[in-house]
Amino acid sequence: MPAPEPRSLPYPLGVTLHDDGISFAVYSETADSVDFCVFADDGTETATRLTERTGHVFHGIVPGAGVGTRYGIRVDGAWDPANGLRHNKHKLLLDPHATAIEGDYDWGQALFGHDMNEPEQRDDSDSAAAMPRCVITDPSFDWNEGGADVAPRTMLSETIIYETHVKGFTKLHPEVPEEIRGTYAGLGHPAAVKYFTDLGVTAVELMPVQQFVQDSHLLEKGLRNYWGYNSIGFFAPHGDYAAAGDGGGQVAEFKAMVKSLHAAGLEVILDVVYNHTAEGNHLGPTLSFKGIDNEAYYRLVEEDRANYFDTTGTGNSLNVSHPTALGLIMDSLRYWVTEMHVDGFRFDLATTLTRQGGDADLHSAFLTLIAQDPVLAPVKMIAEPWDTAGYQVGGFPADWSEWNGKFRDDVRDYWLGTDGILGTLSQRVLGSPDVYEADRRSPLSSINFVTAHDGFTLADLTSYNQKHNAANGEDNNDGESDNRSSNGGAEGQTDDEAVCQRRDLARRNFLATLLLSAGVPMILGGDEIARTQGGNNNAYCQDNEISWFDWAGADTELLQFTKQLIALRRENLALHPSWFRQAPEDGGDDTVVIDRSDAEGFSAEDWKNPDARSIAFVLEHEGADSFALLLNAAANGVEFQIPTAPGAEWQLALSSDPAQRVEGEVTTLIVAGSSFTLLRSRA
Repeated sequence: MPAPEPRSLPYPLGVTLHDDGISFAVYSETADSVDFCVFADDGTETATRLTERTGHVFHGIVPGAGVGTRYGIRVDGAWDPANGLRHNKHKLLLDPHATAIEGDYDWGQALFGHDMNEPEQRDDSDSAAAMPRCVITDPSFDWNEGGADVAPRTMLSETIIYETHVKGFTKLHPEVPEEIRGTYAGLGHPAAVKYFTDLGVTAVELMPVQQFVQDSHLLEKGLRNYWGYNSIGFFAPHGDYAAAGDGGGQVAEFKAMVKSLHAAGLEVILDVVYNHTAEGNHLGPTLSFKGIDNEAYYRLVEEDRANYFDTTGTGNSLNVSHPTALGLIMDSLRYWVTEMHVDGFRFDLATTLTRQGGDADLHSAFLTLIAQDPVLAPVKMIAEPWDTAGYQVGGFPADWSEWNGKFRDDVRDYWLGTDGILGTLSQRVLGSPDVYEADRRSPLSSINFVTAHDGFTLADLTSYNQKHNAANGEDNNDGESDNRSSNGGAEGQTDDEAVCQRRDLARRNFLATLLLSAGVPMILGGDEIARTQGGNNNAYCQDNEISWFDWAGADTELLQFTKQLIALRRENLALHPSWFRQAPEDGGDDTVVIDRSDAEGFSAEDWKNPDARSIAFVLEHEGADSFALLLNAAANGVEFQIPTAPGAEWQLALSSDPAQRVEGEVTTLIVAGSSFTLLRSRA
């Protein structure tokens, strides 16, 4: 009996493989027709009209298309920018659900749906020769070869995140074969994986790996978009990061990387950019969504629908009040979990995704859909809880974590000696109960960080007073003026021994505060080896030695110190509580005593004292080792009265002061200026 003829269905959107061809579906409320365009190796284009329509979904069968086929779509319909309509059949468009994208953009008039001199007028030049192609990929992959792939599912209380870049991490790595440096294969190489496991982190958070666009204004200046916050393909691994090239092999290579990291117990978290796309504002190019259904995918200004409502600073914001834009996000998230096996997501400018009606909304459709989705329930959800229109730290649901910008700012202020910061600092060390406890959220809601990709590295934070972004070609006007940096006494490189010692102290103080505080710590990749960007605090366009990891110049002593910190945190329950610590008299598994340096408790007046710079935390977990964390941000040494050890006598666990010594039973201890000391009492 012959096989039944393949049927064209309106779902799933994108390509569905059949034995002798494909079916294809795309959503558009406003289009008049849609053509699926196949491209031969010589560039010859063959169009197939999608003759079926169900609701607002155009769909049809394309005989002969299959794995390896290069394609795009053309959408015909009204050109009426004043009413939000930007259809232009002369422009080849990328499939929003494409799983691979091949080729580059040839920037010029052809890529723009409008006349660049008269934006209200349609441009009829054909863009096919200037556009990349979508590639139909083979979804099969043997996740069981060499042992079944198992998601680590690390508990948040045990999680330590390492934020890094696929290309930058291995581009100069001497132990990774040169032909795969800077690629998914490179990141999955045993040398890279061993580095992560030796360091002790549990999750690798990758800066954007969904297909993004190289900005024309950067290319004109000889620069490239390195960070990747300029997405166009929400299902496609970025082709430039594949040793296999961008012809479809990037999908299997990405999966192999994930499998390699999983085999070592490492989770993979993706930094995803669903808040906007690379098509920009009304003067931006027509690459995909804009030409398919502009008003379904983008939020337009209600009184002026030729223009885009923008809370991202990029020219457009995705229209999360429309089910199609929301469906695209949800389909993409499920794809990366089910097909690519990733373990979590960090949402760039996540607040924009909650602005269904304009204001940020805890009960927005975006958050509601994620909350009820069984595929997404087991994975980690992390919000960057702000956008250009508002700051929302503490405003996400209880099962989300958030980048805690207050932790970054307050910890920096404390070690810089800012007046009156001690009370706030104590809240950050305890997991920010002032932000989360009233809503019955835990410290695990807080992703703690001191540095991230956006801003100074730790080495530069402690080496420069001012940003040095001249290489970006904007006369040093880009990037924030960071007034929470500290150079230890001199700008940039120095041979002054005293200055170098102060910088070493400062770097260890920041890392210790990060890794000894309640919450989920995130280390900026390279901070543990004192990676520098030469003072550039906005290296988004520096795809070169400014951003790449300089393994030859690694600070191995700082690396060893960081490993010790991570090991202490992971091995001791008192250092990573899953809930807020209680005072001893209130009971519970985790308790804390907070004292002044004289072992007396803080009064209300003490917390207000602008000159207070020192604080002691005694951290205990029932039946486990206990710790005394002594912090001193004063310029001078401070004598601490040491409380009675809960178990065995106090021993030195770690200190940023290389001269610190603890011998025998101690009742007092001098903590040097601008340093910390951690004591341990074994159970």
